[in-house]
Amino acid sequence: MSTAPARGTFTRHLAIGDPQAPLEKFLGVLDAHRALGGDGMLTPDVFLVSMGDHFDWGKRDQREKATADGTALLAWLAAHPPDQVALILGNHDLGRVGELVRFDDRTFSVARSEADVIYQDGKPSTDGALEARFRQLHPELPTTEIASRDFSTFAAAQRHLVEKLLRAKRFRIAFAASPRLLLCHAGVTDDELDALGVSALARLDAMLVAEALNASLDAEVAVWDGASPLVLDALHQPGSAASGEGRGMFYHRPSNPAFEDASLFEGPPRRRFDPRRLPRGLVQAIGHIRDGKCRTLLRDWHDGTPAVDGPLRHLVTDGADVHYARGVPPRWEKKLAGMIFLDGGMSHVEPSVYELLDLTTCLPAVR
Repeated sequence: MSTAPARGTFTRHLAIGDPQAPLEKFLGVLDAHRALGGDGMLTPDVFLVSMGDHFDWGKRDQREKATADGTALLAWLAAHPPDQVALILGNHDLGRVGELVRFDDRTFSVARSEADVIYQDGKPSTDGALEARFRQLHPELPTTEIASRDFSTFAAAQRHLVEKLLRAKRFRIAFAASPRLLLCHAGVTDDELDALGVSALARLDAMLVAEALNASLDAEVAVWDGASPLVLDALHQPGSAASGEGRGMFYHRPSNPAFEDASLFEGPPRRRFDPRRLPRGLVQAIGHIRDGKCRTLLRDWHDGTPAVDGPLRHLVTDGADVHYARGVPPRWEKKLAGMIFLDGGMSHVEPSVYELLDLTTCLPAVR
């Protein structure tokens, strides 16, 4: 079965970057693109892919709203039929059934309060004994930062919703918008495809790549007990006090290995990936990483312009050279590997400047 919607069903095919933002901001972005109907749902002509990470945004004084909004936002998306909304898994979504799978609202509140005392002003404590004590008390969590910032708006209702959507096969690792355009949260490299046994010929077809990734997810979910962290072998390893921060294709980010610790690239699963390991011939649309972080990690591979939230960005590589810049090329050379970055920092910009990807033209959607 094709992973793409029937072209005759919808006239607009859009993808939206990580919806880590107030619910009204998310809906405002859709409204700015004429994709929100008078009934508060998507207009009937729109097919939408949500690029993952539906939870966790804002500062400490926004936690209550962010918790409620994250749950409501994912439920709103899931209320649309599967042939109108595709849900991509992000690391924050997987965190609900990974690092946080054994927490309820009370026990997580306790852990988060303890972490808040240690993780102050966006920085971990310099007292290693305090961090070690926290990990001893909460072995499911790799650091205080995870509880105090990264997964800080967790609620048990979110885990129940994520589990329900996983078992219903609504959450997907990847979606193929066309034979050449693959959508996934943080990108897939040749190394993950090697681990799955995807042939060199098959990885030239986004639909076959998506099928292999999604089949791997479905096989793990089918045997998952729902009580222990969901692990996806070479694709995803949740974090813990024993193993450190989570690793894999939902966490990893493109980076210039000449400037970072080599251990971050070990794997799969890994924390960083060399973009020269992207499968040639495919264009991948991803979320997960904003412009500023891209420029920090890619170093001298970017165009030298200042970071800005809102617009789409792209990366191209021939396996030797890498180039990252704002915007999207009008055409993609078949011999290259490409990426389109959709995480425009939704909570940090006005809806009117947040760009969506048109999956038909592979360009910013016309408003």
